[in-house]
Amino acid sequence: MQDIDFELDRDFVELNQLLKLVGLCDSGGAGKAIVASGAVAVDGVQELRKTCKIHAGQVVQIEDFTIYVNAPA
Repeated sequence: MQDIDFELDRDFVELNQLLKLVGLCDSGGAGKAIVASGAVAVDGVQELRKTCKIHAGQVVQIEDFTIYVNAPA
């Protein structure tokens, strides 16, 4: 497992954009395809909504990666 810390600089980020911003895909469109495939979980629950709003404090899992979404310091 690889942990990724992501500092959120706004109220929320859309799930497909988060995958792009942390470097797990090349574009928002590719992020949408990954989410649609059922490979992504948010807070331990499978998430199929491509533009699901991810807020600080949430944890996103995809394959061997865990993304911790943190509030700005």
